[in-house]
Amino acid sequence: MKAPDKLNRQAQKNQCSSLMRMPLPPTASHRRSPSMNQAVQESGEKLPKEFTVQMLRQQAAHHAKRGNYPQAISLLTQVINSSLSGRTPMDYNNRGLMYFHCGQLEEAIADYNRALELNPNLAAAYNNRANCYVNQGELVYALVDYDRALDLNPFHLRALINQGVTFRHLGMYREALDNFDIALAQGKLEAYIYAQRGRTHHLAGDWNWAIADYLRSLRYLNQEKNALGSLNSGIGKFVNTWLKAIIAPLTA
Repeated sequence: MKAPDKLNRQAQKNQCSSLMRMPLPPTASHRRSPSMNQAVQESGEKLPKEFTVQMLRQQAAHHAKRGNYPQAISLLTQVINSSLSGRTPMDYNNRGLMYFHCGQLEEAIADYNRALELNPNLAAAYNNRANCYVNQGELVYALVDYDRALDLNPFHLRALINQGVTFRHLGMYREALDNFDIALAQGKLEAYIYAQRGRTHHLAGDWNWAIADYLRSLRYLNQEKNALGSLNSGIGKFVNTWLKAIIAPLTA
């Protein structure tokens, strides 16, 4: 069953941008809680500079997890400004991610550029910079960066998914489906990937395939609902909307 080719390009771009805002968790190399760190600081104990930097990184990760992105930026800036030896590519990458979530795309790209100057083999920075390009409408630049990320790590799941979404936005449905097929083979994020593959079939006009993937996505979400929340939140809300768009004309 083929659908009529009526694509709202601006709506696709908006959905493409919003669906890509799946943040990679900032890394933390130790497990002390922010409250424990605060207690150590308040005790007056003099800490080695390296440990203080690690505490700042952990606190930044704590705030990022809770959506306190400006506070995370402030803490990571302290890390970056602490000393040349204390900076790492991941500090710039993680601060860039916080800027991205604040909508400060130019600042984010500048941080990803700096991360890649320090480590040209950092696949995460290429993926994250590509996400910024998508939000700026620079889809060709985005595809190049996703390719770089995948050249460095062919199993980079987020780059596979994000590049697939970008291919779809450009009408490159076969390429998008190939990406989603490879991503599904990793056995992770199945609900999200089936949703994206279903959407690709939907826009390509293959409604039967789309319905099958949407239902698979909802089944995975239902199995994981205790961990991921309601089917009406996140990707589940998109899937339900897309599924209704197919079924409604058939039942009218």
